[in-house]
Amino acid sequence: MQCHLPDLSKKMRTQTLRALEEAGLRRRTVYAEVPPRVEYDLTKLGRAFLEAVTALCRWATDHPDELAAFRLNRKKARRRE
Repeated sequence: MQCHLPDLSKKMRTQTLRALEEAGLRRRTVYAEVPPRVEYDLTKLGRAFLEAVTALCRWATDHPDELAAFRLNRKKARRRE
């Protein structure tokens, strides 16, 4: 699977992939082919992390009004300070 993120620089993508590998969340497989080929996949730990992050994203998309109201109230409180 190829992912296209137009605003993500190659340097930032590389740094992020390396950090995920160092954290044990993803695995990098290099194939000795011409042209060279590299595949990335999630480790067992990475899949467990993805489940938790997906649940958090689902929660956030299920509660947009409450989150917006909280942010608005915080802004109002800061103005009073």
